[in-house]
Amino acid sequence: MGTLSEIVHLIEFQMSLLLFVALAGYLLASRINQSAVIGEILVGLVVGPSLLGLITYTDFVAGLAQLGAVFLLFVIGTEFRLEDIAKPRYLLIGASGVIVPFGMGYAASAWFGFPFGGAMFIATALTATSIAITANVLKEMGKLKTAAARAIIGAAVIDDVLGLLVLAVTKGAASGSVTAFSVGLVFAKSMFFLAAGGLIGHFFLRRLMAAIDRTSFTRRFREVPFLFAAMIAFLYAMAAELLGLSAIVGAFIAGASLGGVVLRQGKDLHAGFDFLQIIFASIFFVSLGILADVRALEARVLLLLLVLTVVAFASKLLGCGGAALLSGSSLRDSAVIGFGMAPRGEVAMIIGLIGLNAGLIGQDVYVTVILMSLLTTIATPLVLKGLLGRRAPEQA
Repeated sequence: MGTLSEIVHLIEFQMSLLLFVALAGYLLASRINQSAVIGEILVGLVVGPSLLGLITYTDFVAGLAQLGAVFLLFVIGTEFRLEDIAKPRYLLIGASGVIVPFGMGYAASAWFGFPFGGAMFIATALTATSIAITANVLKEMGKLKTAAARAIIGAAVIDDVLGLLVLAVTKGAASGSVTAFSVGLVFAKSMFFLAAGGLIGHFFLRRLMAAIDRTSFTRRFREVPFLFAAMIAFLYAMAAELLGLSAIVGAFIAGASLGGVVLRQGKDLHAGFDFLQIIFASIFFVSLGILADVRALEARVLLLLLVLTVVAFASKLLGCGGAALLSGSSLRDSAVIGFGMAPRGEVAMIIGLIGLNAGLIGQDVYVTVILMSLLTTIATPLVLKGLLGRRAPEQA
């Protein structure tokens, strides 16, 4: 037997503790009628480096968190039809949600005196939208089928693609290697995956799943369609990563492709995925709290944190909410869309990490980006609950 310190840092102990606190955060938030996202992130802050230091953001924790995000977005995807997210107005909202935050973020960074490369990375981090966070809140509230929710999800997928283009341009500009060809290649790969993945899923995989459901094999083993759906979710996630997209976008497209398939013999897909999603998505949200180490935040960068957080909300509200209002949404729905696109979550954190590793921003600015992401993540569920009201009983 090792010492207590050695046991605490064993991967088996870390995994068990992570699962325990993740589910405890879920139950605690549910008990006090708050979004699970808030409870889980706060639990992550308590057990992470900020306070107790029991869990650190290792590659293992990051892997489990990413698995949770994949499960979550697949389940969210099954609530949508592909044609529901392929609308011109969502392109307008998604594009505005990248252009406006980038411009405002760059202006704020330049005002603080950051050099070109650092200002570009801060601005790029502000373009991000963490679809997993808002989608989970909307799912908890039973609001996924509202027009505002569909606009948020559709625009967030477009936002992810455009965000990749901005990141490619930023990395190239910082290193002096950006070309029209490299930007065009990123865009072409993204469009190819969204189109091919959607078409293959809609016209082939849906029929294949229905055929599998009719077999005698499924009659004997009713979990077969569920396992097949899980395979497709991870296949799409892998394909998205190989093409430079986020795995969660692949999982979402897979879910949207298979959603609505009627199973006559196999077990209901939602029953299995809902439980997996609760467990692993809880880990994902706890990991965001673990990643943020508030001890590294010095007084001199508090003003930067305040400004970036205000810009983070204002830019999405003006960009996404303004575009939604111009395209025919009501004032309340436009506000929901604007605030719903505000969480930066793990996406901005990853962009910040790239800038840190490239030496374009320092540790203090990186921590500021992390905490800005965390504040937008925590505040958004509270704002959405106020705007949308109580949980819809028909979708409980």
